[in-house]
Amino acid sequence: MAKAKIPDPLERRHLVERGLPEAQAGRVAQAYRAAGRQLEALDFLAQAGDQEGLASVRREAVESGDIFLLRAAANAQQDPPRHDEWQALSTAAEAAGKLRYAEDARRLAEREEE
Repeated sequence: MAKAKIPDPLERRHLVERGLPEAQAGRVAQAYRAAGRQLEALDFLAQAGDQEGLASVRREAVESGDIFLLRAAANAQQDPPRHDEWQALSTAAEAAGKLRYAEDARRLAEREEE
């Protein structure tokens, strides 16, 4: 099995737009994840139908306090972030010194309570 390489930005755009077979999309997603590029992996995880991979990125987003990554992963799963995720993300973001993310996540958690 050939190892997938990370496509350049233009090639990536074309691959996302035209779609890939599930197996190939999965290999590209894993190449992005191995390079620490979780956000870019999401489109390919979704094309591959890799729900566990999407859930893993979502957990990483919460644990790292990355509000943008959580929103993108939740969007790829078509499942909005839950109250407990916003709270956990807020705590993680504050611990990491991402104070703006922490405040935004706190606000979103409060909105979910209503």
